[in-house]
Amino acid sequence: MSDRAMMALSSEDQAMAADGPYLAQIAHLVGDPARANMLQALMDGRALTAKELSFLAGVAPQTASGHLARLLEGGLLAVAAQGRHRYFRLAGPEVAAALEGMMVLAAGQAGRRRLTVRVEADLARARTCYDHFAGRLGVAIHDALMAQGHLVAAGDGYGLSAGGREAFAALGIDPDVARGRRAPLRPCLDWSERRPHLAGSLAAALACRCFEAGWVVRPREGRAVTLTPAGRAALSAALPGFRCEDADAVSQPVPEPRRAYA
Repeated sequence: MSDRAMMALSSEDQAMAADGPYLAQIAHLVGDPARANMLQALMDGRALTAKELSFLAGVAPQTASGHLARLLEGGLLAVAAQGRHRYFRLAGPEVAAALEGMMVLAAGQAGRRRLTVRVEADLARARTCYDHFAGRLGVAIHDALMAQGHLVAAGDGYGLSAGGREAFAALGIDPDVARGRRAPLRPCLDWSERRPHLAGSLAAALACRCFEAGWVVRPREGRAVTLTPAGRAALSAALPGFRCEDADAVSQPVPEPRRAYA
């Protein structure tokens, strides 16, 4: 927290901020409508310029610059310079996961301003949640893997059974290539479906593969994506039981993941 921000806090608040993470500061950053719009616009994982974010937030460029500075200082955004332009993106998957959780809460609030029916329907059908798929598409992939016993419980996330490894290999993805600090697979509560979709480095690799193969396409702007006929065929072949277009099928109960044994 900056010295200026600390000076605005009471002595009790300063003690709380010094002892541990200051949740109120993050909540304040996200709570401003313009900043919330900027963060939501970056949830598709792409980087945008200050001018683009100014337009999406509905504020003047000078005002947007102030908001972006505060989000950078708060650790919610990262920035990269390319030529004369500066591109802003979410600081990491943990920021996206926190925002998705807030959107789950916001989706349950009645009497609030909502997106138009058309945009909301497109987002609910298929979208990106930072670097992985969400909406009915993301949930359908999760459910198809779960129904076939391809996901096994592993700590706070999922591991892959032998069949799961074969399913990812059939889609052209090496299950071992996405290793790192991030969990390969973990459940991420979907704000529109209120059920888990898949997050993690392996889920991101799946999304990347789908975009590269033309199985899923996205417009120049926005988080909504479109599953192509070729993509539906590829996912259905590798993941028996995969159904994305029927909302009722996606919402059916699925078995709990099998516990992995050493």
